[in-house]
Amino acid sequence: MIVRLKRLALMTVMAVLAMNIWTGGPLFALWLGSRVQGSGPPSMTAVFVVAVTLVLVSLLLLKGLAVVEGAYADLTGRHGARRQLPWMRSMRGERAHGSERERRLTPIEMVVVLSVMLAAAAFEVWFFFLSGSSIGTG
Repeated sequence: MIVRLKRLALMTVMAVLAMNIWTGGPLFALWLGSRVQGSGPPSMTAVFVVAVTLVLVSLLLLKGLAVVEGAYADLTGRHGARRQLPWMRSMRGERAHGSERERRLTPIEMVVVLSVMLAAAAFEVWFFFLSGSSIGTG
């Protein structure tokens, strides 16, 4: 029971970190750029601050995601198993494919795929229903 709760907690942290790559990081970078900008037309200093902040925050979130994924792998005992990535496999088709367990997505892959799908869905909802039309407004 304790192991399941730890796994759930680690998966939750992975989900929060993955979603902040798409939401929290860019919003923080824009907020920090707005603090540097002040008023008037956009300055290159503010653009530079936004770009550098976005890169740094994204790298920190990705590093945190890797650390949490390592903790999850340690907890589940999946550490150390070498996986051959699909694009590194032979194209000849002579080799037998790996077992079904090797082909399953890892929890970190599932979390990242779901966060990308949620980010894309949220963008589409905003774009089509909430942003208003830019056509014909002058």
